[in-house]
Amino acid sequence: MNQHALSNDPAAIISADKAHVWHHLVQHKPFETVDPRIMVEGKGLRVWDITGREHLDAVSGAVWTVNVGYGRKRIADAMAAQLTKLNFYAGAAGNIPAAQFAEMLTAKMPGLDRVYYANSGSEANEKAFKMVRQIAHKHHGGRKYKILYRERDYHGTTIANLSAGGQEERNAQYGPFTPGFIMVPHCLEYRRQDGLTDADYGRRAADAIEEVILREGPDTVGALCLEPITAGGGIITPPQGYWDRVQEICKKYDILLHIDEVVCGLGRTGTWFGYQHYGVQPDIVTMAKGVASGYAAISCCVTTNAVFEQFKDDTDHLSYFRDISTFGGCTAGPTAAIENMAIIEEEGLLDNSTTMGAHLLSNLHALMDKHAVIGDVRGQGLFAGAELVTNRGTKDPLNEKQVGAIVADCMGQGVIIGATNRSVPGFNNTLLFAPALIATKDDIDEITGAVDKALTRVLG
Repeated sequence: MNQHALSNDPAAIISADKAHVWHHLVQHKPFETVDPRIMVEGKGLRVWDITGREHLDAVSGAVWTVNVGYGRKRIADAMAAQLTKLNFYAGAAGNIPAAQFAEMLTAKMPGLDRVYYANSGSEANEKAFKMVRQIAHKHHGGRKYKILYRERDYHGTTIANLSAGGQEERNAQYGPFTPGFIMVPHCLEYRRQDGLTDADYGRRAADAIEEVILREGPDTVGALCLEPITAGGGIITPPQGYWDRVQEICKKYDILLHIDEVVCGLGRTGTWFGYQHYGVQPDIVTMAKGVASGYAAISCCVTTNAVFEQFKDDTDHLSYFRDISTFGGCTAGPTAAIENMAIIEEEGLLDNSTTMGAHLLSNLHALMDKHAVIGDVRGQGLFAGAELVTNRGTKDPLNEKQVGAIVADCMGQGVIIGATNRSVPGFNNTLLFAPALIATKDDIDEITGAVDKALTRVLG
């Protein structure tokens, strides 16, 4: 069957998918008796599947990516024009959209100056890890090579990124892992660590990082890699004082601060980047997902000039950053990113994320007043989570099967929400919300209304 004929035959598409496509993050055994979901069209916050069913997408493409919404012809047209003119040239040379977007991007990130292009968040974080390791060899006799990461944070799918991953179920069955990655404790105030009961939890949680540094030896630690707001680990907003203390610690021990903005970047939290809520100055920032809102594959590893300058040394033939991302040379990515950033600016989507995010949190708190199963509500901008428990006093987490049933009920209502899953053993109990930055009050009300009905039907 030719491609055109296949595209007009839903049954043939489903058959081809079931026979040949290996889906992400999905157990395929059920597809022996049921069909996989196949999406065919999107407009704004709405997507339609191959059966013609309409859904309100409250998680921006299921993985928090389509920040400016579906169906942006402006982005597609710009990409088409650029790809016709020059689609690709290896990143050892420059191209016009890459130069233009790098200038636009760094203008939003005072103190950061250099953009290294790649094509996924995992790859961007790999670049950062390699930079840290090479700096250790070039400038610290190879000793300052360890990279700290945080419990519950997630940085990508490769073996090195899983080595820096604080989600045990994401890592299961993929070891052994790369040495030199050391975990520090989480900062989820709702589930404080034993002994941290005073009012200054934020600084105390950060002090736990210093304890790890002292245990490992400050002269062996090269970088600390953190999400500004932990995403897939449960939408963990940092407690007051946490980031101030983290910055102090990094400066004290000459440790590079690497902030992973793959999820939070490009307006998700109401600022261009999540770290900008907290007054910190990172040395390295990685980003992907919302950089081009899923219209093209692009990621960026952005550094200070101080980091960049450490690789400028023509007395040593191995001193430069000897790395390549083949598709970091594709011009579609920065072209789409330019239009994506312009849309965010022109349509005031940072402000909308802030305003609609406040409405989303207000609605979730109202649901918390109504449903005792909601133990905690957390979030920033259009990025929110509701942690579900069986008992507010004991905070025992609702089991993952019931959480999944709530998500499925919302799907049945035509609203796609997310939930932590296969991440933190025993704590995959947080509903996740990250609608596109164009969300309206009516969209938010429809999302939380579906959750209200689902909680009532599933849990009574």
